[in-house]
Amino acid sequence: MLLAAIESSGLVASVAFMTEDKLIGEYTTNFKKTHSQTLLPMFDEVVRMTGIRLEDLDAIVVSGGPGSFTGLRIGAATAKGLGLALDKPLISVPTVDALAYNLYGTQQVICPIMDARRQQVYTGLYTFEGDTFKVLCREKAVGIDEIVEEVNSLGKEVIFLGDGVPVHKEFIRGHIRVGCSFAPPHLNAQRAGALAALGKIYFEEGRLETADAHVPEYLRLSQAERELMERKKREQKS
Repeated sequence: MLLAAIESSGLVASVAFMTEDKLIGEYTTNFKKTHSQTLLPMFDEVVRMTGIRLEDLDAIVVSGGPGSFTGLRIGAATAKGLGLALDKPLISVPTVDALAYNLYGTQQVICPIMDARRQQVYTGLYTFEGDTFKVLCREKAVGIDEIVEEVNSLGKEVIFLGDGVPVHKEFIRGHIRVGCSFAPPHLNAQRAGALAALGKIYFEEGRLETADAHVPEYLRLSQAERELMERKKREQKS
């Protein structure tokens, strides 16, 4: 098995290649630069450094959302283009699932939070039972107050991670009623290596789709769409 993984759902741009039992190469950056400028050059660099033959790929793993609308579209376009050109299937993995998979094996409840603006986060709840990754709550867009209260209701220790942590850390500390911690920097952000590792499980379960069929899961309307709806409502009232 040979998988390529593409992650561009947030500020992080990351690509990785994984075989059955080894992460062959990974290139990750986390700074404000357009993914359309960085993603393909990063992909090409890992291919050049490792000598991978793209025709040997079994599938392409892509971060399926939620996340940045622009980032998800760039990642989807890149994965779909490669899939169509190489005639390879895609594996779409929810962004927050892969983010949680960074913390493989922890006994705590895992709560990834991605900043969705307007006091909202993209999130989910996860845990590990031995080696088995368990989804306690699927990905969703909710207020930070809602997910903190949901974590409190579980009554278990929790670890938070994601780009929503710096934005909402003080609120969390002020309202959490269970033991909590925050992931360190090297485990706090999206990584194509974790995406590939979870994609490997999906591959073995047969959770594949064609490049034509792939559509990112945004969970919310884009800012432009929201503004259009709000303008129409104002016009209807006037």
